[in-house]
Amino acid sequence: MKPDFPFYAGLPVHLNGRHWLMLMAALVLAFGILALLPLQGFPQSLIPALLFVILPLLALRRVAGPHWTALFGPVGLRQLGQMVAFAALTLVGSLAMGLILSQFVTFSHNPVAVSLGSMTAPELVARLIPTLPQLVGEELLGILPFLAVLWVCVTRMHLSRRVGIMLALVISSLLFGAAHLPTYDWNWAQALIGIGTARVLLTLAYIVTRNLWVSAGAHVLNDWTGFLFAFAVGHAPIGTSA
Repeated sequence: MKPDFPFYAGLPVHLNGRHWLMLMAALVLAFGILALLPLQGFPQSLIPALLFVILPLLALRRVAGPHWTALFGPVGLRQLGQMVAFAALTLVGSLAMGLILSQFVTFSHNPVAVSLGSMTAPELVARLIPTLPQLVGEELLGILPFLAVLWVCVTRMHLSRRVGIMLALVISSLLFGAAHLPTYDWNWAQALIGIGTARVLLTLAYIVTRNLWVSAGAHVLNDWTGFLFAFAVGHAPIGTSA
């Protein structure tokens, strides 16, 4: 039988309200460092990306002890296949939602994707390396609030687990989308609906597998597909007329 989600219902360790506040504070601090204290150039750019992962995990280790690893599962061929499948689902779902939204709103460009078109191959590699820990951090930004809201719904509001999961999925995805507002020039529809839709699909990867490595792998594959496409388009040969 698939294990239940960790932490929200006392397993594998009990977390109280103070513990969840500590985890959320660590996430806010880590995200603030990433967003407000960017370091340009490699390897300096690794520092905020690594802190984005390390600070929430240290907080989780503080409140959950050795059980902090319950967020993660094994990685084998099955999990790699799940990463690919959920990355494809996220890509298709994001494109579909993008097409729908484009009928009603004007999109803002992701500055990272725009910059990739003019980079050399070594610059591209240097830019992509820090995204590995950063995207794992983004999964913590998505999954820990999901579990926190689930804890509130089930433990404090005494809602059913099913209702708690649905509410946690929606609320955590909206929060994740809101965190991307500055990236997209405060375009609320693009951040909350567009990015929120991608977050829903990535969180589904965790809900199905109970393994943050799977949702993180799917996130990396999804984002890197977009980055590499932007790089390829920027370096495509331009035909000239005779």
